[in-house]
Amino acid sequence: MESYVMKERKINLNDSYDVLVVGGGPAGCTAAAASAREGAKTLLIEATGCLGGMGTSGLVPAWCPFSDKEKIIYKGLAEKVFTEVKKGMAHVKPDAMDWVPLDPELLKRVYDDLVTQAGADVLFNTMLSAVEMDENDKVSAVIVSNKQGLTAYKAKVYVDCTGDADLAAWAGAKFQKGDDKNGELQAATHCFILSNVDEYGYNYGPRLHPNNPESPIYDIAKSEKYNLIEDTHLCNNTIGPGTVGFNAGHLWNVDNTNPVSVSKALIKGRKMAAQFRDALAEYCPKAFANAFLVSTASLMGIRETRRIIGDYVITKDDYLARRTFKDEICRNSYYLDIHSHKNVENSNQNKAEDKKQCARYGKGESHGIPYRCLTPRGLKNVLVAGRSISCDRITQGSIRVMPVCLAMGEAAGIAASQASKSEQINVHAIDVQRLRQRIREEGGYIL
Repeated sequence: MESYVMKERKINLNDSYDVLVVGGGPAGCTAAAASAREGAKTLLIEATGCLGGMGTSGLVPAWCPFSDKEKIIYKGLAEKVFTEVKKGMAHVKPDAMDWVPLDPELLKRVYDDLVTQAGADVLFNTMLSAVEMDENDKVSAVIVSNKQGLTAYKAKVYVDCTGDADLAAWAGAKFQKGDDKNGELQAATHCFILSNVDEYGYNYGPRLHPNNPESPIYDIAKSEKYNLIEDTHLCNNTIGPGTVGFNAGHLWNVDNTNPVSVSKALIKGRKMAAQFRDALAEYCPKAFANAFLVSTASLMGIRETRRIIGDYVITKDDYLARRTFKDEICRNSYYLDIHSHKNVENSNQNKAEDKKQCARYGKGESHGIPYRCLTPRGLKNVLVAGRSISCDRITQGSIRVMPVCLAMGEAAGIAASQASKSEQINVHAIDVQRLRQRIREEGGYIL
């Protein structure tokens, strides 16, 4: 591709914010809310028209577990969001902790209130477009684009919650991506919602999840009639009256840092969702004969892209050792959930090894996530929170999900506010014990 040199131009500059958070998914929402709560003037920039990322625009139909099988461990703002959504869903028990369904429209409003009531500003439909650096390893400004054209925003501290570490990578941070052998990424999923589902037929018919050997998904995946459904991934939850959300099917070779790749996947994913509706109507007519495909997600369900190289890289050994860190900012108990690439997914030879990798904790077990995983090497005023923190690929299969992203985001927001108030403005040099004290004071769970 040939390069094009733009003519020099002046663009408007906004330098009124202390902390700028880019990306309004779970980590971005709690980062912005925590930063503003701590007294920093904060702006949250989001590329879509709502907050919440995969739980809203991505239509993921359920929270991953909030507990360590004994108690909720994703506390603070994470638990606040979780509790507020449960309150608005009549069919969800107040004490439910694991695999709890969520209402994406309700969750949008919960996130709106969380961020704005904390005092942060929000800018929707705005894309990060470029990152400017100074000579001191600091981001000097970011360039964003929206209906007003290009605008520069200058802050003291930047929190990258893009999910793909766009800000950090464009600022020059080192990162890893995919597996070490060939760069393969975990499979993506395009979630969708079916309405007009017969609740009796759904609740008392065959369990659709592939853990049920009698699930019709095994016959559906073998059927040439539904050729886009190539595997048995089929998670589903009742999210409202006669309404079922699906995290189903895999799309391989999707790279969220490549717009062409994602565009093709979205087109295929919409067709796949329609095939799921028709297949379920055929194989489970008591539940789905009259079902209606009411919505497909506006965001592709991406599990993996870049992982920054931070001051510490958390590894599978740390996970298996249930390790505790002196600078940990939250705990995590989710299992090593790797959605393999297509050849592994469909190969019996590799299933035993995959099962071994998907280690699960016992009751009360968890591991810490150190603050140093949020601090990219070589960047003084950038923090990263969410699925692109500093970790190896296998551990990323655990820390990528919404509950732990909420917890990481709150820690990043507190740290960003601290750094913005210091003379040197260096995220690597904040008082970590003061950070941990504030996390505890706000109800966070750390050891």
